[in-house]
Amino acid sequence: MSNRINYYQAAPEAMKAMMGLEKAAQAGSLPASLRELVRIRASQINGCAYCIDLHTKDALKGGEDARRIFALNAWRETPFFDERERAALLWTETLTLLAQKGAPDDIYRQVAAVFDERELTELTFEIAAINAWNRFGVGFAVQPEK
Repeated sequence: MSNRINYYQAAPEAMKAMMGLEKAAQAGSLPASLRELVRIRASQINGCAYCIDLHTKDALKGGEDARRIFALNAWRETPFFDERERAALLWTETLTLLAQKGAPDDIYRQVAAVFDERELTELTFEIAAINAWNRFGVGFAVQPEK
């Protein structure tokens, strides 16, 4: 698990709450394929090797095309992603890099044009959840298995 501490043992009640957050994010109406793209992209930005590995494997198991995963960090330059996926990736980058640029109205309007209020809330919840998991993965040096 972690090269530093076992955070599940160190704070079991907090981790139980994190697992509840994860279950709630997964129970939403967004397609699993979109959620995995969001998880991978946020994890790439945050440099969380464990989460990149985990969610890449999950995406592939779910039928995602490997070519799209390979091109995910260049999603703007490829024709592989549809309008909703592009909006979700834009919102993912915006909220993951929140301290750098905030969440400008023009970006919000772009994203809100393709997601209804419930979907946008669920998408934001998903982004918040993976960013929280990335803090555990990076902060406690969690490594993927070889």
